[in-house]
Amino acid sequence: MPPELPSLPPTRPAESRALATAIDLLAAQRDIRRILCTTVGRAQGALAVARAVASSEVICWFLDLFPRQLASTVIVDAPANLTLACAADAPSGPFQAVLLPFSKAGEAELARDQLQSAALALDAGGVLIAAVDNPRDQWLREQLSDLFAKVTVQAYDDATVYVARKQRELRKVRNFRCEFTFRDGERLLRALSRPGVFAHRRLDPGARQLIDAAEVQPGSRILDIGCGAGTVSLALASREPSVSVHGVDGNVRAVECTLAGAALNGLTNVTAELSCDGNFRGAGEYDLAVANPPYYADNRIAALFVAAAQRSLRPGGRLLIVAKRADWYAATMPEHWDNVRHSHSGNYAIVQAFRRSSAE
Repeated sequence: MPPELPSLPPTRPAESRALATAIDLLAAQRDIRRILCTTVGRAQGALAVARAVASSEVICWFLDLFPRQLASTVIVDAPANLTLACAADAPSGPFQAVLLPFSKAGEAELARDQLQSAALALDAGGVLIAAVDNPRDQWLREQLSDLFAKVTVQAYDDATVYVARKQRELRKVRNFRCEFTFRDGERLLRALSRPGVFAHRRLDPGARQLIDAAEVQPGSRILDIGCGAGTVSLALASREPSVSVHGVDGNVRAVECTLAGAALNGLTNVTAELSCDGNFRGAGEYDLAVANPPYYADNRIAALFVAAAQRSLRPGGRLLIVAKRADWYAATMPEHWDNVRHSHSGNYAIVQAFRRSSAE
C-alpha cells in the first residue's frame, strides 16, 4: 500500500472563529486584492480564505520555518493565490484584510508586534480580524483599542473575535527590537533581539552557563545549534579571531539577530543559516557543537539537536549541551557517543560528549 499522506489537523478555535467572521465579511466586500494571515496551526485559515476569495492574493506569514514546512506538507492542492511566506517582517502592504489568530498562551510582545505590523500594512478602510482562544479576553481588546478607533466584539464559548477597520494612520509606531549588552570575561558584547526570538531582551541563564563552560581552540570550527539571538555565537567568536562560528535556527528573526549582533561587535567570523531539518552547511567538519535545546516536548527536540550534532561534527568532535537536567542525556547518549559526562553549573547541567570515529 502507498504511504498515507499527512492531513490537515482540526482548526484551532481562535483560527476557526476568525475564519468564519472573515468569510462573512469578505464575501460582502469588493475589491479585496490582497489578504494577510497568520496561523496558530497549519495555515488552515489562510487556505480557506484563499479558496473562498479566489480573486485575491493570500499570504500566510510565518516567523518559523518548521511550521511553515509542516503547513506546506499537509496542504494538498494549494490554490495558486496562496503563498506561505517565512520572513522576519510582515510582507509589504497594502492589504485590504488581515486575519490574526492568537493563542492565550502566546508571547505578549510578539502579539503586539504582529498587531502593529498588521495595522501598518492595512490599506485605508481595510479590515483586521483578530481572535484569541480565551472567551474572557480583555488583553487583546486593549491592544486593539490602542491601534484602532473602533473595535467590535464577537464572543463565543471557546474564543473571542474582534473586528476593526483602519480609519487613520497610527499616531505612534513602537520599535520592538532590543539591543542589550552582556559580558564574556573582560569583553562587553552587544546583542540584538526581537519578539519571537528565544530570550528576547536578555541573556538566557542557560546560555550564560554554556558560554562559561565552552573552551575555544584556535582555528576551530564551531556550530551553534538553535542560536536564538546569537549570544553564544558572539561570545565564542569574540574570544579568538581564527575560529569560525556558524549559528543555525529555524526562526528567521533569530538568524537576522545573530548576523546583526555580529555586525554590532565587528565580528567577521560569524555566519548564520535558516534551517529546521538538522542538515546544516559544512556537516561533518565542525570541531565543536554547542546547543541550548528547549526543555519541553519530552526531550523530542533535544533528540533532534543531538542527532544534528552527530551529523555535523567531525569524528572526535565535541558536543556541549546545557540542560535543566542531565538524566535523559546520561541514559541515551552513551550508546552512540564517547565519553559522555555531565556536571552541575548553577541551576543547570552541562553535558559533554564526543562523536565516535566509527559511523553510526
